[in-house]
Amino acid sequence: MGQLSVQVDVYCTVKNEEKRVCTAAISSHCEPPDVAFPEAYACDDVRRSEAVRTALQWIGEPLTELLKDHQPDEQDRLDDLLSNFFTVQFAEEQERLQKKKEQRSEEAPPAESPAKPAVPSSGKKEKAASGKAKKGNISEKPIPPAEPQEPVLQGSVAVGSVSLAVAKAAATLRSIPLYQHIASLKHPQQPASELNIPLPMITVISCGKLSPGKLNLMKEVIAIPAPGLTFKQGFQMIRQLQAQMTKQLDAASKAGPASKPQSHLGSMVLSFDRMEQPLDLVMEAAKALELTVGKDIHLAVNCAAHELVDYQKGKYEIANGTAKNPDEMVDVLVDLLNRYPAVIALIDPLRREDKEQWTSLYTAVQSKCYLFAEGTSKSIGFLLAEPDQIMSQASGLVLRHTNETTISDLIHMTTKLKDRNQIHVLGTADGEPCDDSLSDLAVGLGARFVKLGGLCRGERVTKYGRLLSIEEELARQGALGLCTEHKFPEHFEEVDESQPSAS
Repeated sequence: MGQLSVQVDVYCTVKNEEKRVCTAAISSHCEPPDVAFPEAYACDDVRRSEAVRTALQWIGEPLTELLKDHQPDEQDRLDDLLSNFFTVQFAEEQERLQKKKEQRSEEAPPAESPAKPAVPSSGKKEKAASGKAKKGNISEKPIPPAEPQEPVLQGSVAVGSVSLAVAKAAATLRSIPLYQHIASLKHPQQPASELNIPLPMITVISCGKLSPGKLNLMKEVIAIPAPGLTFKQGFQMIRQLQAQMTKQLDAASKAGPASKPQSHLGSMVLSFDRMEQPLDLVMEAAKALELTVGKDIHLAVNCAAHELVDYQKGKYEIANGTAKNPDEMVDVLVDLLNRYPAVIALIDPLRREDKEQWTSLYTAVQSKCYLFAEGTSKSIGFLLAEPDQIMSQASGLVLRHTNETTISDLIHMTTKLKDRNQIHVLGTADGEPCDDSLSDLAVGLGARFVKLGGLCRGERVTKYGRLLSIEEELARQGALGLCTEHKFPEHFEEVDESQPSAS
């Protein structure tokens, strides 16, 4: 998206000759320009530049020296070295910030609290306010305050990108695809005879808070091909669906055919006022193609609820002029799923802080709909250190390979989620590079779904293309498995291993 990023090159000594073996780049945590306000984006651009410069400094000397003379197939050992390096850098940065904070507090003069002027009492106003309180009955309980954001260390992208580059180098030197190498790292004792291509979650409409219409709730409307199809068949089906949607929009437009604005997610940005409208558009397009929504194609909605909260009102602004408290949000979403049973997944339906409502929603819909945490989830590093913080009310997590996350972290996280009977989805971040390694990671890690955005923009299309290539390779080798029917997991704390799981 025209912003600075980091690419890592790996050089190895092969037969006494130094050769560049591979390159790698991972996504950035930074927000794209159409998400932030202009002044915030200008500030973020400065931070991004500093982060990239710091990452290059780390790669250029300390990390290069750290990995020198090691073998690329020592992934666990090298990832430990990278993680330890990051831990030291993070501790030093926290110490520096603490000293800076103490210095500022010492230099700041003591603040004098100004005397509050006496407010003359006017019996009418007090009486009116009292009457208003009675009329309004009991006020709504305030929502829990937002948890502080996790700090992102400048330069941390160096750790994750070097870890990926090491894995790519090992795969190259073994003369095997990256997905096969990742699968062997995850299952070293029992190599899989078959690998599945994850089901694609393809964004077909962006109609969230930044779209021109009143509707805010649906940041992404996502189409998912039915299990049992090949990736190519499902991919072509969604392409036809999107083409049909464009055709219908052009036919309904008085101005005639026109190019539709594209979001950074690679999908059409459309204007809607009600939740039903984008879903009805998809269903009408499917019907025109003689496809059955709920059988041939399923739907998912990324609510991105954490982006919708008005903290002054203590409510979610699901549409301009329409605000709902957390309990009301549960009712809205349950009603939506009852009216549109083809919606089999909600992503970030509520804030992480609304734990009570997450539990209520999960209890109500877990047998027919996945609830995934993406932006509402903690970072992978934090969850590995504090596994009790993994959201038990979610069906699974959308994992992103960003910042200091190593390949070993991804393997451990996916294993931990499986042990908890939760699903892992591999997803892209907003600031995504054109490196297609995420597709290999999704296959090698055995992801159930892969969330790459829409069918436009090169950084997303290259990943879809890579998945098509991987499927062809596996089919030629007779090692291609097919995804089975959707299987909605039971709550991991309530699983009875003596009983068959729900499907």
